[in-house]
Amino acid sequence: MAEIALSAEAFRERVFDWFDAHGRKSLPWQYDKTSYRVWVSEIMLQQTQVATVIPYFERFMAHFPDVHALAQAPQDEVLHLWTGLGYYARARNLHKAAKVVVDEYDGEFPTHDLEAMTALPGIGRSTAGAIVSISTGRRAAILDGNVKRVLARLHAVEGWPGKNDVLARLWELAERYTPSEQLPDYTQAMMDLGAMICTRGKPSCLLCPFEDVCVAHARGEERRHPGSKPKRELPTRQTQMLLLQDEAGRVLLEQRPPSGLWGGLWGFPQFDGDSELHEWLERHCRGVHLESAWQPFTHTFTHFRLEITPRPARLPDRNAATAVAESNRQWVDPAEPASIGLAAPVKALLATLAQTHALNA
Repeated sequence: MAEIALSAEAFRERVFDWFDAHGRKSLPWQYDKTSYRVWVSEIMLQQTQVATVIPYFERFMAHFPDVHALAQAPQDEVLHLWTGLGYYARARNLHKAAKVVVDEYDGEFPTHDLEAMTALPGIGRSTAGAIVSISTGRRAAILDGNVKRVLARLHAVEGWPGKNDVLARLWELAERYTPSEQLPDYTQAMMDLGAMICTRGKPSCLLCPFEDVCVAHARGEERRHPGSKPKRELPTRQTQMLLLQDEAGRVLLEQRPPSGLWGGLWGFPQFDGDSELHEWLERHCRGVHLESAWQPFTHTFTHFRLEITPRPARLPDRNAATAVAESNRQWVDPAEPASIGLAAPVKALLATLAQTHALNA
């Protein structure tokens, strides 16, 4: 790790000057900076761009204006409002954490204690730091993906930040530069620098306030830092989704287990292969007309790819729909599904079914 010709105080002055001139100051969560609003925005912004988050955040606040409203809401409603943002464990943890804050802290986030904050479901050290610094103005360092990139390039920190020793060096730098005053502005400025200037693909080095002292830039090695995660081939799994419709065109959905892939979301019955699918049909609705499979498509997760083969089918008569009904299943209109959480592939397939039904009506 290389040092730069700039003191911590001079570094902070440049950050503040840049933020005053170019930083983002009118994002929805920058108004009424309560711990709750900052927390929701920080969780939504994980792995997701600001432009995508804004409408979700505004809808979320309209439905759940405070932590009490979120804690009292059914998980289905929370997941429904999260549909399309992906990484649904974030929504489940958000709901769990809201209940903890209400039950154990009387609805007030324990922002006085970083350790208590990181004990809440889904909140790590950096997210806790962002909530504390932005909502209370107290000193707490952050190290999200944007800040990692700024500091790794500035000091030419070698290695992938997923490794403990590399992460420790980056936290050391984050703590060194974090000021004791103007924490909300500083925290937002560092995130903005990474998101707007020191971007992953093509950083705008000539517009950067640290262009003259950045070690990676001086070496022409901006693309090398931070180091990349070691590549490995993503395995591919296969699944079949049963698109079972009744005479009215309604489609059967079932709720997935609370944890695991798409935990708590609603989707089509899934099967590993033909035999499992046919056994389920034989058990629940004999005589169903299984149509030709649709073209498979792939949905990519962090650790694997899922090849999905849609299997459309129709019930033989109206009475058969009752036989399939269970507590974790429901029949929905594909054009107007209920207020439930849906994974992106399920939402897309429902839209296709609705369009097909409309054309055939």
